[in-house]
Amino acid sequence: MDRKQWTVRIFVTEDGDDTSVRAVLVTRGGGRVDGLGRARRNPADRSVPEIGDELAVARALDDLAGKLSAISREPSREAEVTPPGAARLLAATS
Repeated sequence: MDRKQWTVRIFVTEDGDDTSVRAVLVTRGGGRVDGLGRARRNPADRSVPEIGDELAVARALDDLAGKLSAISREPSREAEVTPPGAARLLAATS
């Protein structure tokens, strides 16, 4: 059995009611794929910073997932950024 571990680093920045997040996956080949997410508290809502963090992180991870999915469907981008396992995914879909 071949086991692999991928690590995504999450960077959260808060500025008042605005939260910005960057989710970063660094590939085995040294490539990098970033996902971005933002959240803004509605002034009518009570201030619970964790909710904004969670929402912005979810959006950043969703953005990252979309980018990885797009990379796996575009063989021409394989040389540009190859996420771990992308070659296997590309071969399986061809």
